[in-house]
Amino acid sequence: MRSLFVVLAALASTAIFASSLAADENPVIAVFTKNTTNPAYENFRLGADKAAAALGARTRHYVPNKPDNVDEQRVLVEQALLDRPDLILFVPVDDVAMAGSLNKITEAGIPVVTAVSQISGKVVTFVGSDDVEVGYKEARTLFTKLGGKGGVVVIEGIPSSPTSRDRSRGFQRALQEFPNIELLESGVGNYARTDARSVMAAMLRKYPQIDGVIAANDAMALGALDVMRDAGRTAAVVGANGILEAVKQIDAGALLASVDFNTFKMACIAVEAALRSRAGESVPHKIMLAADLIDRSNYLTWLVPTRERACPKWDEIVQAH
Repeated sequence: MRSLFVVLAALASTAIFASSLAADENPVIAVFTKNTTNPAYENFRLGADKAAAALGARTRHYVPNKPDNVDEQRVLVEQALLDRPDLILFVPVDDVAMAGSLNKITEAGIPVVTAVSQISGKVVTFVGSDDVEVGYKEARTLFTKLGGKGGVVVIEGIPSSPTSRDRSRGFQRALQEFPNIELLESGVGNYARTDARSVMAAMLRKYPQIDGVIAANDAMALGALDVMRDAGRTAAVVGANGILEAVKQIDAGALLASVDFNTFKMACIAVEAALRSRAGESVPHKIMLAADLIDRSNYLTWLVPTRERACPKWDEIVQAH
């Protein structure tokens, strides 16, 4: 009976919160993402749109035409300041270079929630996952599959991105635990499938035997798989983000695993955090989502297309905080 009361109380609280937002003249949330090329950011935009619509708000998207371009994102920040949204959801393309722009936003009195990549500055909250743990889970899963021995290569993300730097730290942590795993080479794939293809092709020409591939995201893991198929080569491959195409490759047996860096859920929670704060509620200063391993044992959960997914309940994510 008590558990039923708790559930009913939570539902009533959510209904009251949504009702108060609907009466607030549909606040506008400016959503900044890094690019249109990485499926993870498409998922982020979908999550932001879905959460905003459900909570009586509207989104306005600001995305650089050139992927991950600092100068373009700075210009977009200036445009947003002219547009005067009620709230800003900010994914910085560079955690250092965009710090000044973040300061401009806060000095203008617009509340900011940051997501995916942390950045120094005054914000309502940060929503993300532990990228060191993401990289560690990827690498450890691969090394275990290889029986603790073999030659592997790493395809890293954008060097200036904190997600890439932290995932690389996770890879290194796992390498220290498996002394018979040899790191043959590490290359930069810029979180892009096309760049990863070029990097992987060069590695295949250089090394006649590659046992495993660690890619810092799924797009690059898919690029590595593309090249190996064309070359008639095989290796165990792991990625991160849990995008649908990668999960389908797990289903097909081509991709060993991914780690669920769930940008859709991050956006849902970030939007709700921004709106709850605007309504006068207290929200945690940092909200970290679990980064679950996705493999043959559980991948079916992630086969649902992102557009068909529901945002997580606030209490499901935030109760641990």
